[in-house]
Amino acid sequence: MKFGVVFPHHEIGTDPGAIKAFAQGAEALGADHMLIYDHVLGADRDRPGGFNGPYDKDVAFHEPFTVFSFMAAVTENIVFSTAVLVLPQRQTALVAKQAAELAILSGNRFRMGIGTGWNDVEYEALDVPFSRRGARQTDQVDLLRALWVEDSLTVDTDFHTVTQASILPRPSQPIPIWFGGGSPALLKRCAEKGDGWVPIGSPNDASREALERIRRHRDAAGLPWEGFGVQAQAQFGGGTPERWANHAERWENIGCTHLAIATHNAGNESVDDHLRAAAAYFDVVR
Repeated sequence: MKFGVVFPHHEIGTDPGAIKAFAQGAEALGADHMLIYDHVLGADRDRPGGFNGPYDKDVAFHEPFTVFSFMAAVTENIVFSTAVLVLPQRQTALVAKQAAELAILSGNRFRMGIGTGWNDVEYEALDVPFSRRGARQTDQVDLLRALWVEDSLTVDTDFHTVTQASILPRPSQPIPIWFGGGSPALLKRCAEKGDGWVPIGSPNDASREALERIRRHRDAAGLPWEGFGVQAQAQFGGGTPERWANHAERWENIGCTHLAIATHNAGNESVDDHLRAAAAYFDVVR
């Protein structure tokens, strides 16, 4: 199992030097990968009808492609992964272009975790229908992969129209796509179209059954299990060495391949604090 870190999105601030120091520090600790969360908008809780989401307009989220491109320039080995990019609320061809550029500039150190999201406020502002986001995501994945390899293509679906066009430059290797979520429809989509899964739960029976369901769907589709990844997360806050070790062992027993430590919401106030927390976690679980 490979261990990584979660970018402390709302605690890192906006100092480019601090973001650079965190990326380089995580790499120096031997972190295999770095996850970043994604939201474009935060809603005002005083809006008409109210708002009860887990974050709002006062919680900062850095833009994934921009931040990872910046980090790619100051690191050499760490892999960057969105966990997850809310894909359906974005223009597919533009995402294909952005992801391809990040893959090129990072030396193929990018994998794209995708989700459908839950915040209809974002969808409204980005002018994308919320109700068909699952079907749109399925169509998007097909188009992304086509745009990354084909010199010219024509597509006409319910969600996309492309007439003899493509992007350039294109990545030199396929960009892995990992699906986040846990609904039955998502697990089937992940199995049939994904390179990995990003669970949202704990290493419990429900996660084990979800992973077994993915495996059964892949078997039915004639797809190999070898090389399929599972990206879980651990929380530094409220943890102890014993709990971290037990949590990591349970995930590994289920079949997890990647585990990242989230050090935000744990009282860490500086880059050094976050890195020390990650180092303490790595010392226990490795």
